[in-house]
Amino acid sequence: MNQEMEFKNIVAQYSKVVPEEMNNEMRFREDLGFSSLDFMSFLGELEDTFDLELDESEVLNITTLGEALNLLEELQ
Repeated sequence: MNQEMEFKNIVAQYSKVVPEEMNNEMRFREDLGFSSLDFMSFLGELEDTFDLELDESEVLNITTLGEALNLLEELQ
């Protein structure tokens, strides 16, 4: 499984949208229905899955899947 698909599978755990229907313009809160708690749990799962540490100041500005994927790629 590639990194983007693994990422979308994690997103799907917090959303009613299946990975195949996700696109990079989708917003976590508005389009995927994430609550603040969902987003923080999601970030923790990303850190565990991809073995990285996210900077809180960077992730607070992320609103779309594309932005999150770009950050993930930068940190890999």
